[in-house]
Amino acid sequence: MSQPAAHTPANHVNPETGQEIDAVESIAHVAPLVLPLVGGVLMFLLAFIAVYMA
Repeated sequence: MSQPAAHTPANHVNPETGQEIDAVESIAHVAPLVLPLVGGVLMFLLAFIAVYMA
């Protein structure tokens, strides 16, 4: 049997600063825009379902 390949960490290091890039911090700046939009779409879908079922 062949041995599994050794686990190597992904390249998530900023070459300029040498620090790891945090996935949450990289998308957190769009949260104030995305959350209200998703909430509005969700409310529209729930209202549509409620009207359709009535």
